[in-house]
Amino acid sequence: MCAAGPAGGGGRAARRLGRAGAGAGASRALSSASAPKRSRRGKSVAIAYEPEPPGPKWEPENWRQQLERIREMRRARDAPVDEMGVEKCYDSSAPPQVMRYQVLLSLMLSSQTKDQVTSAAMLRLRQRGLTVDSILQMDDVTLGQIIYPVGFWRNKVKYIKQTTAILKQKYGGDIPSTVEELVKLPGVGPKMAHLAMNIAWNSVSGIAVDTHVHRITNRLKWVKKATRYPEETRVALEDWLPRDLWREINWLLVGFGQQTCLPVNPRCKECLNQDICPAAKRR
Repeated sequence: MCAAGPAGGGGRAARRLGRAGAGAGASRALSSASAPKRSRRGKSVAIAYEPEPPGPKWEPENWRQQLERIREMRRARDAPVDEMGVEKCYDSSAPPQVMRYQVLLSLMLSSQTKDQVTSAAMLRLRQRGLTVDSILQMDDVTLGQIIYPVGFWRNKVKYIKQTTAILKQKYGGDIPSTVEELVKLPGVGPKMAHLAMNIAWNSVSGIAVDTHVHRITNRLKWVKKATRYPEETRVALEDWLPRDLWREINWLLVGFGQQTCLPVNPRCKECLNQDICPAAKRR
């Protein structure tokens, strides 16, 4: 799974991408404060803020201390996401519009796929000259052979071709500059859209919640009540987490989930939060 880098890590590249796209996208991107309806067949994402109710906001116990300890555990920046995440997948010397397209493609490939596999697939694509036109000219069989063995590669061939055609026809070969438009593209979900806004447009539109962020925030009880889906988790987190932390939190927790807070048999004995983690106390 690919993730955005820390606030300082990929900042220069992100600013380069964002400036070239004119600030329209950055200013128009909005986020959600209310849970969207979820459909098995479709996807939806609420992107409008609602007025905040009066009174003190709920926040989880010990969250600031937990966050600081996770930062300490992530100080080495040596998780797969740090070496092969989305910010390492695109060609930083390419024109900004091409870079943004490569960011979006790497996000599409990363779904249900390890960073190592995504990175290798992106390298093979880039060796052939990864642009909107090169993908449109490539036949489906060849594209499938290049991106294999990313997860659900057959579906991704279809989505990549469909999305690339839309980008060519509707956006002049660039990618959309709002979450609302991004999630309308085939194969692009809310997590990818928020990461694309962050990396490609240098705009924080919302928290990108993948399986790691979803799992860890539930274990830490950073949500008022347990959530079943990543979109529920995103809405719950955005309700209380200070906005200046939204850019960092995905990169931080993805790496933490890859190295310490594993899906199965988490390494609680190695975790600095062992004494203040609700999940660790039950182990």
